[in-house]
Amino acid sequence: MYLTKEQEKMLEGEEGEVVEKLMRLLVRLGDIYNADRMIPVGSVQVSGVSYKSIGDPGLEFLEDFASKGVKVKVLTYLNPAGMDLENWREIGIPADFAERQNRIISAFKKMGIVITATCTPYLAGNLPRFREHIAWSESSAVSFSNSVIGARTNREGGPSALAAAICGFTPNYGLHLDENRKPDFVIDVKADLSFNADFGAMGYFVGSAVKNKIPYFRGIKEANTDNLKALGAAMAASGAVALYHVEGMTPEAGLMDTEGLEVIEFGNEELKETYEKLNTGEEPDVVILGCPHASLREIAEVAKRVEGKTLKKPLWICTSRAMKETAERMGLLDVIEKAGGKIVADTCMVVSPIENLFKTTAVNSGKAAHYLPGFCKQKVVFANINDLLEEK
Repeated sequence: MYLTKEQEKMLEGEEGEVVEKLMRLLVRLGDIYNADRMIPVGSVQVSGVSYKSIGDPGLEFLEDFASKGVKVKVLTYLNPAGMDLENWREIGIPADFAERQNRIISAFKKMGIVITATCTPYLAGNLPRFREHIAWSESSAVSFSNSVIGARTNREGGPSALAAAICGFTPNYGLHLDENRKPDFVIDVKADLSFNADFGAMGYFVGSAVKNKIPYFRGIKEANTDNLKALGAAMAASGAVALYHVEGMTPEAGLMDTEGLEVIEFGNEELKETYEKLNTGEEPDVVILGCPHASLREIAEVAKRVEGKTLKKPLWICTSRAMKETAERMGLLDVIEKAGGKIVADTCMVVSPIENLFKTTAVNSGKAAHYLPGFCKQKVVFANINDLLEEK
């Protein structure tokens, strides 16, 4: 693999021990995947943030790096933490968990990483351009950036994303290359899709079918960015899909040849069966929305539906701090709280220790429905937003 003089110096330790270790990691990764060179990245998104996910070994690793004065070289955002960083007591997080989580956040902050704590960085100020090379790690953010925006990233692990942030480069392989962005399957959509949950159910079905391949959707009549966010997140969870194309909607779809590809049909029967499969519980203890993190449009929709009403169940809407503050400024937070709900920032139901608080969680997210039984020991009620937001 070709390295520039600057990169060779980093590999030889001229920028310090940490940079040398991380550059060596990137070179080994490039060698494994036969990369020809390193490419500069415009931005990075780092995962491995929740104390629940990385524990004490991860905490010690990050504090060791931060203590050596290393700084990121490009705009770098942070994935969700294991709690609301400001209101963790209010949602029932233990003090010992909070103390360790805050140490993790401090270590990232020392490295110059922006403490956004969100899986939707593109809604919080980190919006890459079409065909820009980036190094993002959270599966739904990778899917959205590759597919809806048309930027280019592989699904980075926590260490490789951190390495790209500190070195400023990533190996040129995988989805950075034109030839690896072509579809493998055509998904012929015949189902009636009305809600984010419908798109999430379809994503769960398709991800399970295509695994880590690239689907091309044909027949989706209408979809906003929240629908596509839900679709991509579910496919990434059930099948590790990092890129998809939607005919007439996503930027690279018109460049793709689908002649001769295997066709998978998704109709109303498959939609119904997927809803049934994702439902493992009956009476939820809580309704949690925002996986991936809710957009302002999604928060406004909830506020409109609950205004002047009293919710049957506790409600959390998980989102970024930026979206929560905007919702508060617009009066949406007040409406939701008066109905009995909460807007919870910086975290989500998958990476927060909700198993200590609830046994059955209701969601409209295919991604959450996939992960909650294993990660959080939850039974799941999976339904659309109309069915979830019932009043007394």
